[in-house]
Amino acid sequence: MTTKEIREQLRSLSEEDYKEFNRKLIPGVKHVMGIRLPAMRKLAREAAKEDFRSYLEEAREKIGSESFHEEIMMQGLILGYAKMDREERSRYLDEFVPKIGNWAVCDSCVTGYKFMEKDSEYWFDYLRKFQDSREEFELRFMIVAMMSHFVDKEHIDEILEYCGKIRHEGYYTKMGVAWTVQVCYVKFPDKTRRFLEQDTMDDFTHNKAIQKIRESYRVSREEKEELNRLKRR
Repeated sequence: MTTKEIREQLRSLSEEDYKEFNRKLIPGVKHVMGIRLPAMRKLAREAAKEDFRSYLEEAREKIGSESFHEEIMMQGLILGYAKMDREERSRYLDEFVPKIGNWAVCDSCVTGYKFMEKDSEYWFDYLRKFQDSREEFELRFMIVAMMSHFVDKEHIDEILEYCGKIRHEGYYTKMGVAWTVQVCYVKFPDKTRRFLEQDTMDDFTHNKAIQKIRESYRVSREEKEELNRLKRR
């Protein structure tokens, strides 16, 4: 498929009411068609079975900040579903990640990147290279990918270390870190509690992480009360 053909198929899936809903849900997004995520995933899977390389090569030049929100997301979805080796996928990700401009593109793509779990050490190392980025959504990409695919015995300590080291004033970076700490707590409560007792996160992120943990139905009432004492006033 070409980028033009993808755009035409996306237009056929757009819903006017959903377009307005998306605009409210994703602050700052300029161009929106209004397409539900399940429909986008289905189209991406179909496109990934065809000549996806021609599409991704064309997308490199033709899809950018002025493209429709859904076109940018489609690039990220297709490179996730297509069958290719890890080096090739890394190159396509290098081109895609700088185009991420909102939480929806980041999270919708990253949470589906199951390929990362099949070659965990390679992909965890790939994510490490974003740790010093100054870009809000490159940092969110890194931490949400780690949260989605690597909260395990091998990586929990390093993930918590990154949560404590990330320094960025972007709201969506902070919320990505807070969300990650919540997931870490659910899976590794003792380690994460010790982290929260001495972490170096800014006050906003620290308190948001505790808030998110306390909102989880997988955390007991007693734990929630104890965690509330760790909030910074």
